[in-house]
Amino acid sequence: MERLQKIIARAGLASRRQAEEWIREGRVTVNGTVIQKLGFQADSEKDKVKVDGRIIFQRQPHTTYAFHKPSGLITSLGDPQNRPNLGDLLKRLRKGERLFPVGRLDYNSSGLLLLSNHGDLAFRLTHPRFEVKKIYEVKVHGLLSDTELQRMRRGVKLKEGVVAAVKVRVKRKLKNKSWLEVEMHEGRYREVRRVFEAVGYTVEKLVRVRFGPIRLGSLPMGGFRRLTKDEVEALHKAVGLTGKKAS
Repeated sequence: MERLQKIIARAGLASRRQAEEWIREGRVTVNGTVIQKLGFQADSEKDKVKVDGRIIFQRQPHTTYAFHKPSGLITSLGDPQNRPNLGDLLKRLRKGERLFPVGRLDYNSSGLLLLSNHGDLAFRLTHPRFEVKKIYEVKVHGLLSDTELQRMRRGVKLKEGVVAAVKVRVKRKLKNKSWLEVEMHEGRYREVRRVFEAVGYTVEKLVRVRFGPIRLGSLPMGGFRRLTKDEVEALHKAVGLTGKKAS
């Protein structure tokens, strides 16, 4: 017996966090009964577990891809406003594989986005407790002072609490603009943009160039590539999944 959200995550349908949301929303049934209690346990081999009326089948082999997200794309599998989103792109890519985004990049940002059907891995990569580094290249209007950079490193107060850039450095100065490299660990909503706004600067361009040990590299805009076995093992190691078979 195991918790329902874990069964859904192991089936490759979503991360545990997403599965918990589905349970709260009443989208999950066990043997015909709607379950909305997060602590509910079931037997994945004996009980008939369904999400949105569809039965969970045997887990597919774990698969993880790197995707170079362009700006102007919603990081979700659908959008009520009919904006461009991942759903249509993944239909062409996965060919029967169930994939979902690991974390998010906001609509106007671009760069490295991981896609996976490995629920446990996705959960750990996005949970602040595991402190997985995300590195961004950021262009802002203006030239930041050493005092402002130090303030970002110490932490600025946002609505949900104090958020700090683990590392921030100026890469290049233009006439009235700056390119900076920023390292973050938490993954809060639009956190990089909001940290810069808190010290008085507007982000003009934001590109994620690294997620944990995985780098964007030369992957073209809009391009996908399946991670190598070594890269997947590195992801496992980064979140304490060593000793489990990488796939």
